Amino acid sequence: MFVVTLSFAANKTEAPRHMDGHNAWIRRGFEDGIFLMTGSLQPAAGGVVIAHNITRPALEAWLGEDPFVAKGVVSPTILEIAPGRTDARLDFLRA
Repeated sequence: MFVVTLSFAANKTEAPRHMDGHNAWIRRGFEDGIFLMTGSLQPAAGGVVIAHNITRPALEAWLGEDPFVAKGVVSPTILEIAPGRTDARLDFLRA
């Protein structure tokens, strides 16, 4: 499982220009069963993605397809988590 922070970078003023592509990228992440959650970092600091069912190299490539990453709007940081104890509703993450 991965937690990815997408921190605004030097080119953040270009975010509105690439928003449609970024939203399409998010939609594909859910459709492909990779994303469990996306959201905004507060206050207005970027975003976060919780991902699973993907290897780290594949996730790195996937992130490179996000227009926000490709155009320098955000800078990604990947945290890899090996869940040990979970609420029963999240047991699928321990597989």
